[in-house]
Amino acid sequence: MGVDQTEPEVPEDAVGRRVSCDGERATVRYVGAVPPTTGLWLGVEWDNPERGKHDGSHEGVQYFTCRHPKGGSFVRPAKVSFGVDYLTAVQQLYEIDSEEVLSEDISISSSKKLKWGRIKERSFESLPSVLLTRCEVNGPGPDGEIRKTTPNVQWLDLCGTLLSCWEDVAAVTQQLDKLEGLQLSSNRLRLPSDPSALCQAFCGLKVLALNSCNLTWPQILECAPMWPQLEDLCVEENNITELQRPEGTLQSLKSLNLSCNPLMQHSVLTVAALPRLEQLNLSRTGLSDIRFDDAAPGSQTAMFPALKDLKLDHNNITEWWVVDELAKLPSLVNLSCRGNRLVSSDGNPRTANQLLIAKLGQLVVLNSHEIQPEDRRGAELDYIKMFGEEWLKAGGRSQLSTQFTCQHPRYLSLIDKYGAPEEGELKKPEPFALKNQLLKIRFVFPDDADREPIEKKLPASMVVQKVKGLLYRLLKVPAADLKLTYTSPKMVGTEFEIDSDLKTLQFYSIEDGDQVLVRWS
Repeated sequence: MGVDQTEPEVPEDAVGRRVSCDGERATVRYVGAVPPTTGLWLGVEWDNPERGKHDGSHEGVQYFTCRHPKGGSFVRPAKVSFGVDYLTAVQQLYEIDSEEVLSEDISISSSKKLKWGRIKERSFESLPSVLLTRCEVNGPGPDGEIRKTTPNVQWLDLCGTLLSCWEDVAAVTQQLDKLEGLQLSSNRLRLPSDPSALCQAFCGLKVLALNSCNLTWPQILECAPMWPQLEDLCVEENNITELQRPEGTLQSLKSLNLSCNPLMQHSVLTVAALPRLEQLNLSRTGLSDIRFDDAAPGSQTAMFPALKDLKLDHNNITEWWVVDELAKLPSLVNLSCRGNRLVSSDGNPRTANQLLIAKLGQLVVLNSHEIQPEDRRGAELDYIKMFGEEWLKAGGRSQLSTQFTCQHPRYLSLIDKYGAPEEGELKKPEPFALKNQLLKIRFVFPDDADREPIEKKLPASMVVQKVKGLLYRLLKVPAADLKLTYTSPKMVGTEFEIDSDLKTLQFYSIEDGDQVLVRWS
C-alpha cells in the first residue's frame, strides 16, 4: 500500500457506494485508517475478485469481509471515482459523439437486439434511447431535471454503472414516463427495503435485462413486485441455482432468459405455471432432463401452457425420452437444442435431427431452421422404417406392448398417417463395400479469406486422423490444431462437427459433394 498525499473528500455515505478504479468496478466496504500506515483508506470489494489481494484483513485485523477470499483491497480515495449524476453523464457522452451514439444498435442479450434509426432533430428532448453503458452514473442529479431534459426516452441502458441500489435506479426511471426497456446488466444493486413502494418508477417497464448482476432467484422474486407490467426478463450469468414459484409476481412475463446459470433441474418446473410465458431460454444451465409427470406419453401437459419457443443449447441432454417429454408441451413450435449429446444409433447428426422432427409433431422450427413439409415427411417415414422391426416384435397393431408405446409415443399416429411399414422396408440394407468408394470433397477455409478451396477425392473408409495428416502436408498447420466441420447441400445452413480423429468419413455420413470447413487455432 503506497502513500498518496492528496486526500480528496470522501462522501459521508461512502460505505456501500459503488466506485470505479482503473476501469474496474468495486463496492466500498470500509472507510478509515489502516495502521501502521497514515491517512485515509477505502476498503473495497472488487466485482472481479482476481483484481483483489485479500479478504478485507490487514496484519491480523479484519476491517471488512468479502464474498471471495481474495476479493478485497485497500485503495487511497484519490485513486477512485464515485461517479457523476445521470444528466452530467448524458451531457458528457452525447455532446462528444452524438452521431455515433444515436445510431447504435442496442443489445439486450446474446440473442436479442433493438434497433433505433437515426434521429434528425439532435436534441436531448428528442432522444428515444439513452445508452450509458460503462458510464459512471451514480444517481439522478437535481430533482425533476431528468423529466425536463430527456422526457421521451423509451430505452435506457445503464450497464456497468456506479448505481448502488434500486432506490437510485428508481429515482432516475420515475422521471421517464415513456420508459419501456431497461438494461441494468453488470451492476451490483442493493435490494430495496420496500419493493412495492418503487412500483410507480417502473410501471410501464416491459423489457428488463439483469445479466451478470450476481443475483439469486429469491432476490429476483423479491424485486419482482416493482415490475408489474414486465414481459421480457433476461437474467443470464447470475447465481441462479434453485428456482421458486413466482407467487403473484411476473404474471405478465412472456419471455424469460435463464441461460448460463447453474440450475438445479428439478426446480425448472416451478416456473411452469407462468400463464403467458412464450419464450424460455435454458441454454448452458447443465440441464439433463425435464419431466412432465402430470401427462402420460403421447398426451399434453398442463405445464407451460403458452410456451412456444424453448432453447436448450449446450446442455447435458443425452436421452431420447427427454424429447418425448418435450412433445407433451401443448404450444411448442420452436426448439433449439444444439450442443447436446443426442445421438442416433448410426451416430449420424442428420439422423438425430430427423428423430427430433419425427418425435415432435408440432415443431415448425428446429435449431433456427424452418422444417419444410418434405423434411417432415422424410423424417417421419424414415422413423417408421427405423423402428418397424421393433414395432412388429412388440406386437404390431394388434397387441402393442406398453413399453414400445412409452418409447415411441407418436408411432401409432404416424402409422395412421402413412400406413404400416412394408415387410420389405424393414430389412436392413446389406452394407456394401465402401473400401473403393471415392468421395469428392471440397475443403474450405472460413477464417482465411485469401486461401483458395481445395478439392480432393478421398476413400469413404479414410479416418479423420489421416485427413488431418493430408491437410498438415498441404497447410503446414499441425494436425492437433485443426478443427473440422462439414456442411451438406441437403441441409443448407447446418454445420456438423467432426469431433473424433479415429472415426471414418463414412461414420459421419459425409457424401460425395459435401464441403469440409477447416479452421485452426
